[in-house]
Amino acid sequence: EIHIKEPIEKEVYPRLLPGELLLCEASTVYKYIQEDGSNRGTYGKLVCTNFKIAFLDDNSASDDDEPQFENKIVGENDITLQCVDQIYGVYDEKKKLLTGQLRKYPEKLIIYCKDLRVFHFCLRYTKEEEVKRIVSGIVHHSQTPKLLKRLFLFSYASAAPNNTDGRNQTVMFETLEDWRGELERTKGNAKYKAVTTNEGYRVSEKLPLYFVVPICVSEESILKYEGRGIPIWCWSCHNGAALLKMSAFPKEQDDSSSQMQKAFLDGIYKTISKPPYELLKTDDLSSSLPSLQDIQTAYTKFKQLFLIDNSTDFWATDVKWFSLLESTNWLEIIRRVLKKAIEVVECLERQHTNVLLIEESATDLCCVISSLVQVMMDSYSRTKSGFQSLIQKEWVIGGHGFLDRCNHLHRSDKEEAPVFLLLLNCVWQLVQQYPPAFEFTETYLTVLSDSLYVPIFSTFFFNSQHQKDTNMTGESLNTQSSPFRFLTVWDWSVQFDPKAQAFLNNPLYADKPKPDKSHRKTARFKHQRQLSLPLTQTKSSTKRGFFREETDHLIKNILGKRIGKFINSSDEPPNSFREFYDSWHSKPVDYHGLLLPCIDGPEIKVWAQRYLRWIPEAQLHGGGTIATAANILDLMEEVQSLQVKMDEEHSQAISGDLRSVPVLRNSARLSSLFPFALLQRQSIKPALPTSTWKDLEDEDDLVNRDDEFVDLSGDIL
Repeated sequence: EIHIKEPIEKEVYPRLLPGELLLCEASTVYKYIQEDGSNRGTYGKLVCTNFKIAFLDDNSASDDDEPQFENKIVGENDITLQCVDQIYGVYDEKKKLLTGQLRKYPEKLIIYCKDLRVFHFCLRYTKEEEVKRIVSGIVHHSQTPKLLKRLFLFSYASAAPNNTDGRNQTVMFETLEDWRGELERTKGNAKYKAVTTNEGYRVSEKLPLYFVVPICVSEESILKYEGRGIPIWCWSCHNGAALLKMSAFPKEQDDSSSQMQKAFLDGIYKTISKPPYELLKTDDLSSSLPSLQDIQTAYTKFKQLFLIDNSTDFWATDVKWFSLLESTNWLEIIRRVLKKAIEVVECLERQHTNVLLIEESATDLCCVISSLVQVMMDSYSRTKSGFQSLIQKEWVIGGHGFLDRCNHLHRSDKEEAPVFLLLLNCVWQLVQQYPPAFEFTETYLTVLSDSLYVPIFSTFFFNSQHQKDTNMTGESLNTQSSPFRFLTVWDWSVQFDPKAQAFLNNPLYADKPKPDKSHRKTARFKHQRQLSLPLTQTKSSTKRGFFREETDHLIKNILGKRIGKFINSSDEPPNSFREFYDSWHSKPVDYHGLLLPCIDGPEIKVWAQRYLRWIPEAQLHGGGTIATAANILDLMEEVQSLQVKMDEEHSQAISGDLRSVPVLRNSARLSSLFPFALLQRQSIKPALPTSTWKDLEDEDDLVNRDDEFVDLSGDIL
């Protein structure tokens, strides 16, 4: 039975962005609300533009009493065309995947999104001609292969006014000065140099215009094999050891070619490895980490656990949750990637050895490992601007194929792999284990993952800097050629107002203490030691309390052998990795020094905010991380008001260093789904295991079941 509400009388119109065109629409479409298994919902208009699919109803006005985290570009009922994962039609209660030309049109439409939202639309009450137009339009514009220039990115860039926020502090690495600045920041300019050899892309279209190589590498060497076999600098450690990456030569070659390439590589290695002063370790990531196909397969299985159609499906899978989660292998891949990053950190930090990461193109797993190593070792990469600069350097300019890996053009499923999402999952593990070490929050990471599918930013929509540069000029209607004004995702003011942006910043971030000028030399020496294993902490850390220390000690004693099996692999010297790992974890944490994630089985967790945020059954009423954040923010607001009073009493100017604190009004009404979804007012089952829920059903007061049909036998329908 459908709880029918009268269709809306007044006409509603979609809010269109510059360059956005309305392609097709259908009235009297019924959108289901599936959280409680009923058929309740609302009538409205379903539209498809060259940017998004949108459902328009008269309930768009928000409640002023509710805290807002509204995206200015993509609304609650908007789905960008790049965010559509799969579309199903329901014919006589049977689901069928919709692709290409349709002979018969469905009575219901189900859209699964890449950000894990699920939309159900009933088309029974819509005119037949409108059903044909809207269904075929949605399938065509979101699923069929496109040309690059057909992306909304270009329509928006040619029509939008160029009024971006100029205060963006992210280093874009598009100029030679940016690379030289990074070399100077990491003290790598003594052994490495920024080169202009690829200006005009005369070496390779896959390489950026500017990059950094060892000083001894000549221009002829770079040109010889189009950049292959050349160690490209990523980052320098405080002790002088460097992290490098290299594109491997094709494996299938004739003998003469392989002999020449081997001799070439030997010569290159000798420029970096000069025992006993300079050591080099090479690591072929294609053999030591899962393949891209394995990563894609694991994530495809993993995301199915969260694409829930209704409450019945949720509770059916809840019984087998842990076994289903383990069978996907996704968390195991995250653990293996983090373990590989720690191995690289050990070489750089303890062994003072240069590490050369090798991959076929050096633009996938190389990006993941090099980024993680820098997040673990360089506190600058744990600031918001530093992390954004890192993504620019290693991924955007580094040549990660976002267009292919995200399959934005729907050209080939074979190239698709969630490599960038894998990095964000790994960084999230560190953020949730060491919150004070990061200037940004998990909400920032979640929003960043959503931005992968918003085609108004150029950041995640090209395969290389060359591809972007060659598509920068466009032909306008005035027959004049003008460059497109692409936006960068790092200008968060495009998507969020200042109050919403406050949720991206961590109010508990431990600012780096400024060294006393009178003790500058001592402080610098101590900093270098504390960047490694934190052996000489000047005062005991208050971040980890007595009970945390005692618990850690007890767990290590009880689970030591079991953890050892998780951590150690057969291809490394016995106890080398374990000793480094355990030694670090036995010391107090220096939030501005080296960070190593806990990687034993239970410590690798599901990124709950990203994957469970659209599932009301999984919410914790007044709980989750938002409950903790609400109390902390209330306290910070009180402290700030006291600071203001103190400043007024002392006739001083109000301190300008106070951070913007988002106010969580009515925090008791929030749930763990906030800020992406507000507390559901409908009656829903609590997030308990099915067996526990069934035990509680018989004892539950019938008065509380106002929205459910109660059978006297104890079953709830």
